[in-house]
Amino acid sequence: MELKWLLYVTLLALGVLAAQAHDVDEDNDADDVVDIEDDLDDGIEDVEESKSETSSPPPVPKVTYRPPVPTGEVYFAESFDKGTLDGWVLSRAKKDDTDDEISKYDGKWEVQDMKDTKLPGDKGLVLVTRAKHHAISSKLSKPFVFDTKPLIVQYEVNFQNGIECGGAYVKLLSKTPELSLDQFHDKTPYTIMFGPDKCGEDYKLHFIFRHKNPKTGKYEEKHAKRPDADLKSYFTDKKTHLYTLVLNPDNSFEILVDQTVVNSGNLLNDMSPPVNPPREIEDPNDQKPEDWDERPKIPDPDAVKPDDWDEDAPAKIPDENAVKPEGWLDDEPEYVADPDAEKPEDWDEDMDGEWEAPQIANPKCEAAPGCGTWQRPMIDNPNYKGKWKPPMIDNVNYQGIWKPRKIPNPDFFEDLEPFKMTPFTAVGLELWSMTSDIFFDNFIICTERAVADDWASDGWGLKKAADGAAEPGVVGQMMAAAEERPWLWVVYILTVALPVFLVVLFCCSGKKQPSAAEYKKTDAPQPDVMDDEKEEEKDKGEKEEEEEEEEGNEGKLGSDADPGSASQEEEEEEEDDDRKPASEEEETVNRSPRNRKPRKD
Repeated sequence: MELKWLLYVTLLALGVLAAQAHDVDEDNDADDVVDIEDDLDDGIEDVEESKSETSSPPPVPKVTYRPPVPTGEVYFAESFDKGTLDGWVLSRAKKDDTDDEISKYDGKWEVQDMKDTKLPGDKGLVLVTRAKHHAISSKLSKPFVFDTKPLIVQYEVNFQNGIECGGAYVKLLSKTPELSLDQFHDKTPYTIMFGPDKCGEDYKLHFIFRHKNPKTGKYEEKHAKRPDADLKSYFTDKKTHLYTLVLNPDNSFEILVDQTVVNSGNLLNDMSPPVNPPREIEDPNDQKPEDWDERPKIPDPDAVKPDDWDEDAPAKIPDENAVKPEGWLDDEPEYVADPDAEKPEDWDEDMDGEWEAPQIANPKCEAAPGCGTWQRPMIDNPNYKGKWKPPMIDNVNYQGIWKPRKIPNPDFFEDLEPFKMTPFTAVGLELWSMTSDIFFDNFIICTERAVADDWASDGWGLKKAADGAAEPGVVGQMMAAAEERPWLWVVYILTVALPVFLVVLFCCSGKKQPSAAEYKKTDAPQPDVMDDEKEEEKDKGEKEEEEEEEEGNEGKLGSDADPGSASQEEEEEEEDDDRKPASEEEETVNRSPRNRKPRKD
């Protein structure tokens, strides 16, 4: 919290500095500006009023709940919106190999609204109690048989109180003559188990199916590989999440959370243990020969310990160059009895023995370099070599690591269609949880993806929309994230403070240029206007001088020249036009009236 407030103060200080710098600029500009028209003020007020009217936040949209209705054929669909457990059977079984006190499936289930629901009327199945065994199940409309259509299982879970240790997975109970829902327990045969499970910091999303060995008839559990996605938030954010399993006849599968794939694979390649056993196995009767040498290195049999090798030399020896520090108190112990300690009043020497004051550090040793008997410090012995061992060399008789030979696997089989699992006829929840109020809703089992998507849109989609409408804005979400991860405050401060600092630096550190308002003040011409006017006056003066000289020369020529000379002069000008001048300046000078000399007769 101290770090957060420090960052708050830093951000506030930067904002104040920026505001002050901006105010100073505005004050300087205000001194230069004299007149501001009243209609401009009225326009600004109108704009501000329109902004205040349009800046008000829009009303939060209200999401109205309607129970979802399947849009196609389904084997099972349950939204619990009737408010009852009709069609569901509570287990009365006992768990085997467990103490009688906790062996009963006496955990409570109820249909309730979610605690912080944004959709009044949307009910679900709630696991109410903690630290108890819970089991409840319901029949499908008809048994599901794995043939040519996919299997889609989908439902919602909300860990309203988080989760310490427990699961929220479903079991698809196999179709067997012995199936009795009121005796549903952990050993009841199932075809598929799917859903979230957590204990400690191990977050799981199960997909397990029981495969029947075609040779022995025994069932073996096959577990999907662990997803690469981080599943922690689904257990801790207290939001409703949608879990979907899609199993296809080509043996491919997908696991989705909130309609996003988090795991996928193939029943033949991505299950553990594999569906099909290996063709060959190690011969259990094969034994390693007695003379088989697995040692890649051996001690050199020809090596001899050197004569100067002392195996008895200690690893540490006293430092002979060490000197006892001055002021060392040899006669003072390091610890003394506490003089202020008093024997407790209830001390019984017959029962507790003779009372002794507790030991404390000797106060006289605090100012001294040490107390007690001084001993030289220990240093490494340069002559220490330890126990001699011969060096290792390559073993010329090395034969490698022995392995038993391979033989054909007598239990080998090849099932290329593991999708064709045991039909199931019921769905059940058999759970132990150390956390209460786990919310389940909107179960559906079908074969068409579109039907499952429509069901999700009408159920989970409405919850998501309602939660989104009630969620805080971007700032609120950023604050909430920073509460969980305090280091985000540093990121926020740097993100805001750095641009503010750069704006202040570039906008307020440069030399201020005069604004147009300065010239409006006295109606004096601006610098660039003054320069232009001077340039124009100069050009005008030069032009008038040239015109006067030209008029004087023309008058003189008109009085002295005759018509013959004029025609001769025109011929010379034509010759001059045909002749290329050396440069533009020379041509201009030659043709100028001021440079023409009058022709003498």
